[in-house]
Amino acid sequence: MVSRDAWVVASAGLSLVLLAFALSAWFCALVRQWAPRLGLIDVPAGAGHKGHKMPTPLGGGLAIWLATVVVLALGALVAGFGRGALPVELAKHVGGVWERAGELGTIVGLATLVMFMGLVDDRITLGWRLRLGVQVGLATLLVWFGGVRVTLFGPLNSPVLGGAVSILWVVGLTNAFNLLDNMDGLAGGVGLIAALLFVGAQVAVGSLFAPAVLLVLVGALAGFLVHNRYPARLFMGDAGSNFLGFMLGALTIAGTYFRYDAKSSSFNVLAPLLVMAVPLYDTVSVIIIRLREGRSPFIGDRRHFSHRLVERGLTPPQAVRTIDLVTLAGGLGALLLHQLDAVGACVVLAQTCCLLGVVAILEVSATRSDRSESNHGQEKPAANRTSEPQVGSEGAGIHGG
Repeated sequence: MVSRDAWVVASAGLSLVLLAFALSAWFCALVRQWAPRLGLIDVPAGAGHKGHKMPTPLGGGLAIWLATVVVLALGALVAGFGRGALPVELAKHVGGVWERAGELGTIVGLATLVMFMGLVDDRITLGWRLRLGVQVGLATLLVWFGGVRVTLFGPLNSPVLGGAVSILWVVGLTNAFNLLDNMDGLAGGVGLIAALLFVGAQVAVGSLFAPAVLLVLVGALAGFLVHNRYPARLFMGDAGSNFLGFMLGALTIAGTYFRYDAKSSSFNVLAPLLVMAVPLYDTVSVIIIRLREGRSPFIGDRRHFSHRLVERGLTPPQAVRTIDLVTLAGGLGALLLHQLDAVGACVVLAQTCCLLGVVAILEVSATRSDRSESNHGQEKPAANRTSEPQVGSEGAGIHGG
């Protein structure tokens, strides 16, 4: 039977989601009106890698950021000045929240800076070296001055190694979502699913700090998706993908997956790898394809996971739903890791690897089939002809898909 404490905490979490959703949807509507005046319009340029046909407002990331910050600020005000009005089930957690207020402020502050860098990039297109340098610099500040770093186990438990892994993780996820933001509803949908899975994996071991912030992000992404679903009326832009990737990267490190004083498995620390399997697969596969073809991994194209699915005959909405389901299927095992021993954890990891392996095999086999038909002079089926689908591609390389 669920306790009253659990019901109250769950209700508070749902309230955070709903408030962030309403604010984000409203802010997105405002951004759509103001985007032309702010110069935040994505205009497709000829036959490039971008697939949308009509000029589309950018700035969805600004709305996501604003909704997230406003809800967190309201939460801080309630915790600071309205503690007496809170139910006792919530009031007892306020002290723990304030202990980590500085950490949350650092995360949100640095994510805000990377968001503004993306906003500038949306307007004038910054060079990839500058963008990458800013991302690495902010991730370094997060680790060495904010104290947000991975805690490794055994002989790997070194602050220097943990810091390096943390920087690599945050920068990697920032760019993974940058690259994933190439089709209507894709980055927002995957980010929402990932955030929910992280909430479940951390709540399972009694963590509430990072899950509360993640729920705010879930609501903000849901409000954005109202405007970003196919055909998109608003794009996230580099501001949004940078903010989303940085926040998820930082919050996965700041979150708790294992407690020494609880009956939980230390293998729960592998949860981020399962949840982020699809974004990481997309990033690695795109880089390999570009390098194999002798091109820079920082120059955008239409070779992403989503684009490859469209080339196989799926419509853009079908491709997005497929990736969402693969993300969910690959990450669900993260909800069980806290109960598993080494054998069970290996089985769950193997299951996710097999899922991605099946996807990769289907992609390769489809490519070989297309080549075989081409060699025999046969015309491809209509669904596989190379046409430009209507997708919400927003960028390339380090700064987008």
